[in-house]
Amino acid sequence: MDHLYAPWREEYAKSLENSKSGCVFCHILNNPDEDEKNGVLFRGEGFFIVMNKYPYTPGHFMIVPDSHIADLEDLDEKVWADMGVYAKKGVKILKEALGAKGVNIGMNIGKAAGAGIAEHLHLHVLPRWMGDTNFITSIGEVRVYSVDFDRIYEKLKKFF
Repeated sequence: MDHLYAPWREEYAKSLENSKSGCVFCHILNNPDEDEKNGVLFRGEGFFIVMNKYPYTPGHFMIVPDSHIADLEDLDEKVWADMGVYAKKGVKILKEALGAKGVNIGMNIGKAAGAGIAEHLHLHVLPRWMGDTNFITSIGEVRVYSVDFDRIYEKLKKFF
């Protein structure tokens, strides 16, 4: 099996931690007046959905519980169930709004599992297309974001 080393994700995560005092997700939660600036797509009961500012693919968003917890086993059952409902809706939205040909859904729980923001649980939902990664990511340590972030945000927000 081949392994791809992705050091740019750690730099991104550290920049988030240092850019705001405290948890970036709690900052987003507690500042609804900044929803557009922060890329918030939806606020539900006990969770919110926010675009990833440094996505793996265009349209990558996260479903984040309001509770500042690190471990899935500590998450309220109703919130977990509601997050699942919106993950399912999100898959449909990514296919309809962006024409995604596939979707990855996942969580990295804990630093050892690759979580960039390990102290606040979150679920990633990523649209995928055939050939959406290429040599520039592997060789040049650069991710090409070939579409306008704000246009994708506006398009997805309409669906949520």
